Amino acid sequence: MAQEVRGVIAPGKNEPVRVETIVVPDPGPGEAVVKIQACGVCHTDLHYKQGGINDDFPFLLGHEAAGVVESVGAGVTDVAPGDFVILNWRAVCGQCRACLRGRPWYCFNTHNAKQKMTLKDGTELSPALGIGAFAEKTLVAAGQCTKVDPSVSPAVAGLLGCGVMAGIGAAINTGNVGRGDTVAVIGCGGVGDAAIAGSRLAGAAKIIAVDIDDRKLATAEKLGATHTVNSRNTDAVEAIRELTGGFGADVVIEAVGRPETYQQAFYARDLAGTVVLVGVPTPDMKLELPLIDVFGRGGSLKSSWYGDCLPSRDFPMLIDLHLQGRLDLGAFVSETITLDDIEAAFERMHHGDVLRSVVEF
Repeated sequence: MAQEVRGVIAPGKNEPVRVETIVVPDPGPGEAVVKIQACGVCHTDLHYKQGGINDDFPFLLGHEAAGVVESVGAGVTDVAPGDFVILNWRAVCGQCRACLRGRPWYCFNTHNAKQKMTLKDGTELSPALGIGAFAEKTLVAAGQCTKVDPSVSPAVAGLLGCGVMAGIGAAINTGNVGRGDTVAVIGCGGVGDAAIAGSRLAGAAKIIAVDIDDRKLATAEKLGATHTVNSRNTDAVEAIRELTGGFGADVVIEAVGRPETYQQAFYARDLAGTVVLVGVPTPDMKLELPLIDVFGRGGSLKSSWYGDCLPSRDFPMLIDLHLQGRLDLGAFVSETITLDDIEAAFERMHHGDVLRSVVEF
């Protein structure tokens, strides 16, 4: 029987979000209903609200979540009712050309629940990133559920569902940061700080945080940055070069998603170094670089999709590292709030007042 729960929707472009009654159907084949325990307020949700993703309003917001599987549909074997899970927005298909080549983190055929959640009047909702977890319960594809150690705090675990995983993965998976490397991270929001934490975890010798906000730079130091650069009043490329013996960093991670900061990343890397773009640009942005510089500097220019993560591999590992005290995921949680506080949380995020607000149920 379908259930009615409270959830947060974005009714139209740039309109305030509101709490509505959401109808969640019973899970069909390959689907699961998850009782949400915590969900982070991610910048992607703000993009949905602003119409920056697409115009399939109304959206059921929220995607950075953890909770307990309540029920599953036919054919589901990987998770069962009672399992504590982190939700992910890249359910690996196992059959596409990327999966068959042994690169499932690039899966080109990720999938979501086939049924739609609705408002009480039958209006179909578009769940953010196929999840829609600013709700007491949500319907997802079972492949979007990744089991982890249930002893971890849900408020902490859910962060791996998007931003923190994107940043850690950008460093470890995409950038292949190794012991003794020098790393620069441009943009110290949640994703950039996670890249700093990931670089520290990987054994980087020097981690340079770059931002225009001293508050964010102070937080970056707590998460592992060895040096900071305020690029509002200092040339970021020159500063990074000065801190790396004049050569540039082995890996530069761009966590802003703008052409000007990408150019900084490009020129701040060492010869044959790596640039990782994990910041999300808008469709209208253009990048111009001299082709001779692309050729002459060598190395790699990479984009990081969801930190090139494989949830079944990476989520349990990172949760274990957190429980061992080797990765402080709790440092990313600035505050815990309720569903009714999300509009205000967007404002605090926009002004850089929080690293992560987390809705607890």
